[in-house]
Amino acid sequence: MRAAPGFHDVLLENEHVRMLAARIGPGERTPIHTHRWPSAHHVMSWSDFVRRDGDGTVVLDSRTTPLSASPPEALWGAPLPPHSLENVGTGALYVVSVEVKPVS
Repeated sequence: MRAAPGFHDVLLENEHVRMLAARIGPGERTPIHTHRWPSAHHVMSWSDFVRRDGDGTVVLDSRTTPLSASPPEALWGAPLPPHSLENVGTGALYVVSVEVKPVS
C-alpha cells in the first residue's frame, strides 16, 4: 500500500485477508509495487493493460495474449514480484481483490 496508494484502497484487513479495490484509469500507470499474497480477483470493469517488471521489461500485454475478462468475472492470481501496470485501453480497469495471508 505504500508504493501505489493512489491506485489501491484497503476495504478490509485482518490477520487472514486483505481486500483491495484497484482502479486504474485510461493512460494511467502505477508505480512499481508488489503483491505479497495470492489473491482472488473480482473484475468489475476491464481495460487492456501492460504489466512491466521492476526493470521496466514488459512481462504481460493483454492485447497480445488470450487474457481478457468479461465483467463481472472472478480470477485467481499468484503473488506478484515488483511490477507496474499501465492501462493502455480506453476504459477504467477496476478490480476488487482478496489477498489470502499465510496461516500463522
